[in-house]
Parts: sequence; C-alpha cells; structure tokens
Amino acid sequence: MSKLTLLKNWFKNHKGTVTAFSGGVDSSLVLYVSNLVLGDQAIGLISNSESLKSKDYEIATNFCKKHNIQLKVIKTEELSDPNYTSNPANRCFFCKTHLYEAMIDIIQEEYPNHTILNGTNLDDLGDYRPGLEAAKNHHIKSPLAELKITKKEVIEMANELGLETAAKPPSPCLSSRIPYGTTVNKERLQQIEKAEYILNQYGFLNVRVRHLKEVASIEVPVNEIEDLKNKFNKISKEIKKLGFNKVTMDKEGFVSGKLNRVLNG
Repeated sequence: MSKLTLLKNWFKNHKGTVTAFSGGVDSSLVLYVSNLVLGDQAIGLISNSESLKSKDYEIATNFCKKHNIQLKVIKTEELSDPNYTSNPANRCFFCKTHLYEAMIDIIQEEYPNHTILNGTNLDDLGDYRPGLEAAKNHHIKSPLAELKITKKEVIEMANELGLETAAKPPSPCLSSRIPYGTTVNKERLQQIEKAEYILNQYGFLNVRVRHLKEVASIEVPVNEIEDLKNKFNKISKEIKKLGFNKVTMDKEGFVSGKLNRVLNG
C-alpha cells in the first residue's frame, strides 16, 4: 500500500480536522489530503502574525482558494509574550503554545468533533524543534510523522497530486533569523522581511537575512554566491536604507538552521 493511500486512510477515522497551516509543503499536503477525504469538514487555520512573511500568507490563502479549502485566519499575540520576545533557545515552544491554545479555543467553540493537526514529518523528529513539545502538550496529531512519512516522500506526494507548494523552498518564521538572546520585535521582523524581499527582486529566491543587530548577514545557496557578489553593492545600499549600518555576505552560503549551531557548542 502506498504512503499516499495510507495517508488518505488515516483521515477516514476522523469526523473532521483543523490543520495548522503555514503554506509550506508539509502542512499543505496534510490539508489537501484531509480535504480530499473529508470535504468541507477539513479546515485550515493560519495565524497572520508578525513573524509570518506576508508572501507566505499570500501563498497560503491562494492555495486554499484554488483548491476550495476553508481557511480560518487568526492572529496570535506572541509578540506580547516576554517568554517569546526575549528569544530563548526554546522560543518556538512559546510560539506554538500560543497557536495551539488558540486552536483549542476555536475547536471547542466551533468544531467540537474535529481533530487538530500539524505538518510535522518523520525527519522533523530528529531536529531540535521545541515546537514539538508544545504539540505533545496539547495533544496535536501529526499524521505524516505517525505514518513515518519523510520530507522526500512529502515532496513526491505533493508532486503526484500536482500541488504548487511541492517546489516551495522552506520558509521558517522570520524570528528564526534573529540570534537567540537578541530581542524579537516588530521592527526587526519587518527589516528582515523587507531585506529578503529586496533579494527576491534581484533573483535570489531561497535566501536568509540574519539580523545581527546593526548588521544584515546575507545567505544564498553556494552556487549563487558569485551572482550575489556581482550585485552586492546595489543590494547593500538598498538594505542599509532599512536601518542596518552594515551588510555582509556569508561566504559559507545558505545553511538552514545555522543559528542553532550555538546550541551544540
């Protein structure tokens, strides 16, 4: 039996589901397949908070419109929580706690027979992800992880189903660009989002701008570093206008989760 068939069968045991949706390939697969099986009893929920890129919000809302999936939009208030804004190593735990508590409130009021889901896949279980603890605390179901579906299999299934998110680069929350211990605030999040948008305009789609207080550190894939060097002066001038004193280029190139290295030292 294929993993996709297993996933479809998983939903047959549920009356309805509400999927924590980010617009990424994992949660879009969960949401899409839940909709295939459960129809209008499959609902997506997204928090349009400051830490979510506006482009990712647009991708998520367009996805649901295209596939006729009901999407509920809320706004969590993690920026009012000092446990989150102080930016500890387990920052994600507090963010996800806000999200899941809001989802539970909505479920109890509007969808009492529904199950709350997320897009955690099998590979995620091997990473440092404090948000997984928040999911466990709130009894959130992870069908991909339960069925031992890997990231590679998620992308294969998304391609098989013709989902436009199959080729979408990972896009973790904007706060992940700020080193642990440096305060997360609206101004810094906006600076990061605008800086990455500038890079997108110059043709760099899979980018990270690390917010090192006065310094913006740009990461692009290794094979795009030469192109970045050629455009760096123009890009640097534009990013400095956002309030950075200095713009640097990370010569190692783009590495997902680079700021987590301090946790292993």
